[in-house]
Amino acid sequence: MTDTRPTGAHVSIALLHYPVYDKNRRVVATAVTNLDIHDIARLAKTFGLFRYFVVTPVDEQRTLVERIRSHWRTGWGASYNPKRREALDLLQVAPDLDTVLADLENTWGRPAKIVVTGAKASRDTISSTGLRRMLLDGGQPYLLLFGTGWGLTEEVSDRADYVLEPIKGESDYNHLSVRAAAGIILDRLLGER
Repeated sequence: MTDTRPTGAHVSIALLHYPVYDKNRRVVATAVTNLDIHDIARLAKTFGLFRYFVVTPVDEQRTLVERIRSHWRTGWGASYNPKRREALDLLQVAPDLDTVLADLENTWGRPAKIVVTGAKASRDTISSTGLRRMLLDGGQPYLLLFGTGWGLTEEVSDRADYVLEPIKGESDYNHLSVRAAAGIILDRLLGER
């Protein structure tokens, strides 16, 4: 039997801390959290992604992420928890989305297709099944964008090639942590069926 699972080797994920909305729909830069750094890196490694980017324009926040990454990759943490080191090897820190896109284009020799995620669909969306089928084309790089705060700005969404359908549960409540949303989405796109 042929394995028709898409590969994550050409898929990257970016966690944007700017530009995102706060609860009053103001454009803000949110704070990086330790849990997001570790947990999303572990998801990226589990699903075989190419790279995990943490994107923030705040110098101090980028420095913090690099310190945490260094601790688990080369410091005491590397010997204490080698599995964490493996996951954090995928992590890169960037000041903005354009830097991420340039890095991916330089690596792959072609622009990455941008897929935005969110709790609300703002225009035509692609289903997880439809995107999963597209990911079978291993020559095309993809970048999944996840927002922090109260979601990605319209400016970011307007740059997308695709808007992934939102995750829906049994109730109208739809305010998952970004770590939970990333886990659900990556399983739908790249998990075994």
